[in-house]
Amino acid sequence: MLNYRINEETLAIFPYHKKSKVYENRKSFIVNESAYSIIEDSCKYFGSSFEGRKKGSVFLTGITYKTPIIIEETKEIIFFPTTSPRRNYCSWISLNNLENYYEEKGKIKLVFNNKKEILLDVSYGVINNQVLRASRLESTLRKSKKNKEKIQ
Repeated sequence: MLNYRINEETLAIFPYHKKSKVYENRKSFIVNESAYSIIEDSCKYFGSSFEGRKKGSVFLTGITYKTPIIIEETKEIIFFPTTSPRRNYCSWISLNNLENYYEEKGKIKLVFNNKKEILLDVSYGVINNQVLRASRLESTLRKSKKNKEKIQ
């Protein structure tokens, strides 16, 4: 598959042999693009560049490293990277669809809203920090939208 666009059903995107494995609510599949390309193309599809989305996130939160990204603003689709987005092994996780996460045998088990579980080879501290960052972005975005509504 080519030209995948992130949507409300996208749970996570993992690098997979110079391609990506995309997990959605009901299925998973391989996309012939890197995870970064999928993030970048999805940002463009929803009206901004990756760099523009990143600058917006930095402006809202002050987070400059491993910055969570608002892919689509009206539906508050937010993804966070597991490492530097420029690295080939960076995975992207949907904050909106993540229900829980916990350590299991030195890895992290991600539990999504649909009860799908995915084991990820990163530390608990990395995921916990990224979830906190993404949650901060989500909270700031909601406050910003609320303030905007009051003005109108």
